[in-house]
Amino acid sequence: MSEHQPPSGSLAHLPVTLFAAVMGVGGLGLAWRRAALAWGTPMWIATGLVLLAAALFLLIAILYAVKWLRFPAAARAELRHPVRMAFAPTLTIAILVLATGLQDLTPGLAVALWWTGAIGHLLATLAALTAWLSRPDIGLAQVTPAWFIPVVGNVVTPLAAPALGSTELAWFAFGVGLVAWLGLFPILLHRLLLLDTLLPAKLRPTLMILVAPPAVMVLSLTSLVGGPLDPVRKILFGAAVFAAALVVVQPGQLRLPFALPFLAYTFPLAALATAAIAVDAAAGTAPGAGPTAYRVLAWVLLAVATLVVAVVGALTVSAATRRQICVPE
Repeated sequence: MSEHQPPSGSLAHLPVTLFAAVMGVGGLGLAWRRAALAWGTPMWIATGLVLLAAALFLLIAILYAVKWLRFPAAARAELRHPVRMAFAPTLTIAILVLATGLQDLTPGLAVALWWTGAIGHLLATLAALTAWLSRPDIGLAQVTPAWFIPVVGNVVTPLAAPALGSTELAWFAFGVGLVAWLGLFPILLHRLLLLDTLLPAKLRPTLMILVAPPAVMVLSLTSLVGGPLDPVRKILFGAAVFAAALVVVQPGQLRLPFALPFLAYTFPLAALATAAIAVDAAAGTAPGAGPTAYRVLAWVLLAVATLVVAVVGALTVSAATRRQICVPE
């Protein structure tokens, strides 16, 4: 270790990736909120998860602010790292998720969070695209599923736009995210399928990020246009389910040793469960009706998402208590 290198355990090594924990817990809260509205499940489950996500956000944000104050060089280096920089906009997505979850509890705060997250994420998109376009050290080998976070993450903006913000801005953000998804997806497939350099084992959990864009787009369209289930949402939902199945069946995927990228499992699965509940509701099933294929799948996905968020959360807390979070890479 260099004499100038902060020791392991120092806040200099606090990863911005931790904001993905807020996304996961908050996203699960949104899933249970939609279940409460559609099926009558207890709303307190959703409320508890959203409040837990808010508490996590405050804790991580304070620690990350201290990192910027005490170790600004390390913070800037993280934002310039060709791989880790893609995880930085988990901050603005976490803000948008919190805004959506808090819209019934603290509407005024939720409005402020929505505008902060919506504008902030568009700025993050510009910053990421500028870096990708201008830096010679960023090439195909640095492409990972996390590249969806800065640009495709704009599709999260419409979730609470009708209640908290501007539907025009929401459509603008949705368009940016949709076009970026259509453009980046072939590049990512080319990197994963044809590049000689395989995705590092530590980053393989980020494959689950493939699920998030189509799943969230189902929810965004439901928020913006509503109405009965249409072919577009059916297609997007099918793509999200297939992407999840594809990740799960990859050899060794479920036997990877725990690392912080496991957080990438949480939000996409929560979004998929939420989308399944929305698809079930849009399909016209009444709350008291018997189970349908969509409803059975929605319950299964909600159970899986809840289990995964709980397990990954427990593993993350355990790693933190063993001082395995703030370590140099």
